[in-house]
Amino acid sequence: MEYEKIIGLLEERKFKELKEKLENMHPVDIVDLLEEPDIDKRQIVLVFRLLSKEEAADVFTDLNSDMREYLINALTDSELEEVMDEMYLDDAVDVLEEMPANVVDRLLSATDEETRRKINVLLQYPEDSAGSIMNVEYISLRKEMTVEEAILKIRQVGINRETIYTCYVTEKRRLIGIVDVKDLLTAGESRLIEEIMDENVVSAKTLDDQETVAKMIRKYGLVAIPVIDYENCLVGIVTVDDAMFVLQDEVTEDIQIMAGVSPNEESYFGTSVLQHAKNRIFWLLFLMLSATVSGLLLAHYEDAMAVMPVLTTFIPMLMGVGGNSGSQSSTLIIRGLAVGEVEMKDVLRVVFKEVRIGLVVGILLAVVNGVRVWLMYGHNLMLCLALGITIIAIVCIAKSIGCTLPLIAKRLGMDPAIMAAPLISTILDTCSLLVYFRVVTLFFHL
Repeated sequence: MEYEKIIGLLEERKFKELKEKLENMHPVDIVDLLEEPDIDKRQIVLVFRLLSKEEAADVFTDLNSDMREYLINALTDSELEEVMDEMYLDDAVDVLEEMPANVVDRLLSATDEETRRKINVLLQYPEDSAGSIMNVEYISLRKEMTVEEAILKIRQVGINRETIYTCYVTEKRRLIGIVDVKDLLTAGESRLIEEIMDENVVSAKTLDDQETVAKMIRKYGLVAIPVIDYENCLVGIVTVDDAMFVLQDEVTEDIQIMAGVSPNEESYFGTSVLQHAKNRIFWLLFLMLSATVSGLLLAHYEDAMAVMPVLTTFIPMLMGVGGNSGSQSSTLIIRGLAVGEVEMKDVLRVVFKEVRIGLVVGILLAVVNGVRVWLMYGHNLMLCLALGITIIAIVCIAKSIGCTLPLIAKRLGMDPAIMAAPLISTILDTCSLLVYFRVVTLFFHL
């Protein structure tokens, strides 16, 4: 309904009413409006030009890369300069990293020399490092300042800082402490910063992995974490909003890998059909060809199945039990590794726990399946026992493999998400068939 009202105001050219309406909307809601698939691109430019400078910068930051590129080409140099002036440096760097070279040149030309220098410094850090997502605009205090002087400085420069809730105390650029605004407001005006600052500072290094830094922010409940260089000098901060985006990207990447899809930063609708196919074909080919092993096993035991055709009917069920059991374990371990609940040193504890879980689950499944087979297949006790032992063995093996493969991947420096459902299921299909035919050949002397 909101979308229809705004489009109506645009078509009726009631720009004054539209401007007032946009002023009362959150920037994220305006982004949703501009990214509607059926909105006319000329209307996008009109809406963007009606926004205030601050709101335009917030909206521009949150737009997808294609929409940003369109606006950059549609806006004048002066309009671009206003947007770049209002954007925080870390957001500007994120935008520049996604743009083609010719667009980057135009954006940089719309910034002043000092801002351009700071942006170039941030662009030199590795893509996934803390330095690449940090903001160099923070509030720095000296330990000899009084609380009154510190509050005055915050009033003077705080408007241009992304966060003012935590201030950083430095001495010759070296980080020596932090002070919360709450402490400043509740302390006496004549007290020195040195007296109220906290010297126990949690910090990150510029080359630390950004996911590690995001987890530190979550672990310690920080609004922002200071980033220091190899000389322990304060060079920037990573704020909690940037940490949230990092964790969201990492989770998205893990989900894609776990589903057997190559990671892709673009949205679902923003990715072409051919690109989607390219992202998915590798794992599908790999899994299809790896199923050859299962086919060879079936061919090897073809004579046994000819003697007892009923054996064939249980293959899908057993392969499903093995694959699902392994996927359950691998998913929980991958999640545990991601949030720090499970570490490499816990491998024996994890295996021991999963084997016990496998025994409990396997026995329950074997009993239920035994009753089903007893009723459906002529009270064949030997068949019930063979399938029961097979199920217990398969579930225990599946749980063991499912929990250890992600840990092995982590040890080898690979993403544990690679060892997720598609790969685990394929490996366990083969294991399930091996166990099944080994057990039935022993029981029935086939």
